[in-house]
Amino acid sequence: MAGAKNDETQVTGKAKGGAARAASLTKERRSEIARNAALAKAEMAKLPKATHGSSDHPLKIGDIEIPCYVLDDGTRILSQRGVMSGIGMSRGSSQGSDRLTLLMESKALAGSVSEKTLSAIKSPIKFVHGSGGGVAYGYPATILAEICEALLVARKNESLLPRQQKLAEQAEILVRGFARVGIIALIDEATGYQKDRAKDALAQILEAFVAKELQPYVRTFPAAFYEELFRLRGLPYPPENAKYRPQYFGVLTNDIVYKRIAPGLLEELKKENAKDGKKGQLFRRLTVDKGHPKLREHLASTVTVMKLSTDYQDFIAKMNMIHPRYDQTLSLDLDSGDQ
Repeated sequence: MAGAKNDETQVTGKAKGGAARAASLTKERRSEIARNAALAKAEMAKLPKATHGSSDHPLKIGDIEIPCYVLDDGTRILSQRGVMSGIGMSRGSSQGSDRLTLLMESKALAGSVSEKTLSAIKSPIKFVHGSGGGVAYGYPATILAEICEALLVARKNESLLPRQQKLAEQAEILVRGFARVGIIALIDEATGYQKDRAKDALAQILEAFVAKELQPYVRTFPAAFYEELFRLRGLPYPPENAKYRPQYFGVLTNDIVYKRIAPGLLEELKKENAKDGKKGQLFRRLTVDKGHPKLREHLASTVTVMKLSTDYQDFIAKMNMIHPRYDQTLSLDLDSGDQ
């Protein structure tokens, strides 16, 4: 009895709670749990497994990243979420296959989608990926091109809704990129060059072809920038109107960003805007090779400083130390209240 008492005192915390719950289960319930666990394990063993690929090495197309895999039967797979982001569909609360099915079965795309494609979308492939043995959902790689073609056919038929036009524009860019890389891959295979080319050569070619065309659709300022700016200014986030931003945020952005990237940059960007009478977003005036990379680098650092700051005044103090303004040495007081 003493030994049993000592064993009981050694079980503490969650382990003790787990032991208590196990003891409270009936013999039939314990058998049911064990049986369900065995069935789940057996079901997992039947799933196809990814022999190549991981989420850490996705297919990159501009700023789009699509996790891709090769299954043990040789099937090339694109992740379900990757396919949706590839055509510009935002994530939603409903299951990915359901949202994609609704799009493909919509009146706008009627007659543009083959039954084979629709069937594949409705029944995504469940597989085990290499990263920790987790279960994921994906589509055969060719599905992405077929979805793009369906969107382009619908656009040609003038049946797309206004909000679906962006999806078609994205689809056109992807299809052109795939076609260019496809002919290069065929030539490499015919000539035997595929054995000598760099491992990621085709991915680099695709990114180079597509990145420039995707530029107008890539979000330059990350959502975290505005989320933190709202917080630092003491404003509720998200706002009731998802597209609402106080007008004076433009003044703050000029100070936080453009005055701190390069000397005289803000004035030069404003001059360029004035030439054609367009007020447009200043970042669209930056050069692709130098301006945009520098802007992205600055924004990444700025968001980090924002997250480390308690309020706007604290944030500006930190920015003045880490990214001082080029255009002036005096501190600009932008914390005089919401305008």
